[in-house]
Amino acid sequence: MSTRRSVFLIIGLILSGYVGFDSAYAHSMFNSAEEFYGGYRVQVATTPEFPQIDEPSQFLVRVTDENFEEVDKFTMGIRIFYNEQQVNAIPPTEIETGHWDFDFIWKNAGNHIVKIDLYDMGGTDGILTYTFNMGTQNPFGFIFFGAIITGALVFAGVIAYIYLPGFFKKSKP
Repeated sequence: MSTRRSVFLIIGLILSGYVGFDSAYAHSMFNSAEEFYGGYRVQVATTPEFPQIDEPSQFLVRVTDENFEEVDKFTMGIRIFYNEQQVNAIPPTEIETGHWDFDFIWKNAGNHIVKIDLYDMGGTDGILTYTFNMGTQNPFGFIFFGAIITGALVFAGVIAYIYLPGFFKKSKP
């Protein structure tokens, strides 16, 4: 009986793991986003995925058109808000290629609102503003680690519940 249950458990695990083999997708970073607006797509991300407070990180911005081709030579400004107060700004800067990577140091723990302004983009009037939520590690890191540890403990408990009764039955005279 125990052997049958073990065989079914192993077959179930193999079949449930097989579902993901038909397609492979790249891991999208946690602290990244994109927005389409006004015929342009703006993507933002940070590296590391969860920046630490008062430590250098990189801010990554990419601008493409509706055909996903990088836009060359445009003007962009960035405003960063924390608790509805503007805490930092990068004045309008002319960018030569479709992406811009720059160093940035986050000063506050938690969620920030990042507004990216594109100026004088072809086919549009005025300023295009894209809004993104970006976060830092401190408030979120413990939740992710706690979820992983809890999942591992639950898995160990299920395995112990399945196999320990059989082990103790065999050891009794």
